[in-house]
Amino acid sequence: MKISSERLALTQLLHALVVDYWRDVDTNWGRNAPNYYTEDGVFDGSINPYVGREKIRQFYKWREDRGTRTVVHAVANFQCLPEGPDKATCHWFLMLYAADGAPPLPSEPAIQIAYMTDSCVRDKSGNWLVARRKFDTWFKSDTPTTNPKLDDK
Repeated sequence: MKISSERLALTQLLHALVVDYWRDVDTNWGRNAPNYYTEDGVFDGSINPYVGREKIRQFYKWREDRGTRTVVHAVANFQCLPEGPDKATCHWFLMLYAADGAPPLPSEPAIQIAYMTDSCVRDKSGNWLVARRKFDTWFKSDTPTTNPKLDDK
């Protein structure tokens, strides 16, 4: 199968966007995470959806306020499917390693492996943003992910 140079370039760009996003979440509490979404973007997590930048910001603030947690969101098998000049769908796997507390922590298997679907759009300034990020959990451990109860949000 031949892959066009345009698709390859977009794949690299959107893959970098995903990696930068999770690096912010893992090393900066996701303080910049809402900026990766459209104003009405959806973070459709494994338990709760968060709609709009403000709800996404509240979620990451809630996570930070819980206390020290060490996390690694590893991205693998990234695929980008362009759907025109300003729209693309990306699929990839997320392996989540996480535990409460400061490193070093005991090494454990991933607490979640999710098949991810990102709907990405380019805004009027030419920036690519996530319109919707959907988690489909394929594997999970007994260690819970961080999600507030619906009445906590």
